[in-house]
Amino acid sequence: MFKTQLSQSRAWGEFYTLKLMHRHIGAIAVLILISLLSSLSGTSVDHTISNCWEGFIWGLADPVIGLDCLVGIVAIGLLSSVFVRGAAIAECFVLAAILGIVIHSFQLNLPGTEIAIAISTIVFGTMLMLPNQPNFIVLALVGVSAGLFQGYADAQSIIDAGTMPLIAYILGIILTLFTVAMSAREIGSAMGMGEINRILPWKISITGFAFCAIGIVFLSNSII
Repeated sequence: MFKTQLSQSRAWGEFYTLKLMHRHIGAIAVLILISLLSSLSGTSVDHTISNCWEGFIWGLADPVIGLDCLVGIVAIGLLSSVFVRGAAIAECFVLAAILGIVIHSFQLNLPGTEIAIAISTIVFGTMLMLPNQPNFIVLALVGVSAGLFQGYADAQSIIDAGTMPLIAYILGIILTLFTVAMSAREIGSAMGMGEINRILPWKISITGFAFCAIGIVFLSNSII
């Protein structure tokens, strides 16, 4: 009797985990579709922020408008699921993005932003394709670098934002980055990326190949 109840509990747990993973995948797929449509339409990313509400809304939107930036967030979330304390990698990525916004707000120059974001996207995609699990320190360093340039790139789209709208913008950025990265981390964990001595699933390898292709396209466009 006890074994039957235990089996049923495990079955329900697995069903709930699978259902939750599908929800995360669906949400990220919608974001990628929105980002792709925005990139294809050539919509201007420059916007004037006159109040806190506009700052918060644009903060929510900016990280998912650029396809190369979005796939970088998803990739680092997936890769962080390999480690038990991998959430710290995603947190460092978000903090680095905030630092990038601050650097731009002080009008400090950070050259080669688009090229750096494209390269980091390629690196993340390559890590997802590798058969072995990535190194924690290397992933953390690449994540910090990617976050720094992404925050700087997002801040470049702001025109004449005051102090309070800028703070609201940063809060929106934090919410989007953290939500997308943690959702991707949940997907990776559900797919078994964090299991000991487990090679990365083939679906993740295909995803890494797609991310590499996106990064290469954006890199070629940035160099031209």
